[in-house]
Amino acid sequence: MNKTIQLQDLGHKDYKETWDYQEQLFQKVLDIKIQNRREERQDETPNYFLFVEHPHVYTLGKSGDFSNLLLSEKQLEAKGATFYKINRGGDITYHGPGQIVGYPILDLENFFTDIHKYLRFLEEAIILTLAEYNIIGTRSEGETGVWLGVGTPFARKICALGVRASRWVTMHGFALNVNVDLGYFDNIIPCGIKGKAVTSLNVELGVEKVNEEEVKEKILKHFIQLFECTIV
Repeated sequence: MNKTIQLQDLGHKDYKETWDYQEQLFQKVLDIKIQNRREERQDETPNYFLFVEHPHVYTLGKSGDFSNLLLSEKQLEAKGATFYKINRGGDITYHGPGQIVGYPILDLENFFTDIHKYLRFLEEAIILTLAEYNIIGTRSEGETGVWLGVGTPFARKICALGVRASRWVTMHGFALNVNVDLGYFDNIIPCGIKGKAVTSLNVELGVEKVNEEEVKEKILKHFIQLFECTIV
């Protein structure tokens, strides 16, 4: 079992370019697994973790409802945003500047074969990161992601999750709002959940800007602890 994960910080990168790159890495891992099975080999499968920040973009998961996008094509253009229907789970979400997006491309057979546990571990890495800023993040029953104020009239989402898996290989991942322009969420029904607000780390801390590199370091620290892995 290979518990080493190759970290790549892609910086500010177009969504479609990043999606295509994810697909390449995802297929590379799948091809090794398929070849191992066909030829009774035991070649090691690689694992990857991509950090990225996207330009303004809305993405709709395969089970999502297009009506949750509240903008026309012209309005999207006016806002400098793009739209993609993609192959992850979940409904509609927004990515943009000031948001930390993480795409783990893991062969879960190197760790554990449990998608539910995988999702909970991604949430836990974010919950533990928020705790370092004295923010209590929790789960909301029946809704993936990380929330604040669950069970109160002020429930709000700070991190969205959406993944795809095939033969225990994962792609897509999480999006944590750190210094995001929350106005862009007004153009969708986030994750298809009506009446729930969205927030970001800088808003919760009452500061203009949070150090995103510091947040990434904290996420990785907790990810390493949870997955008992090595990041290179």
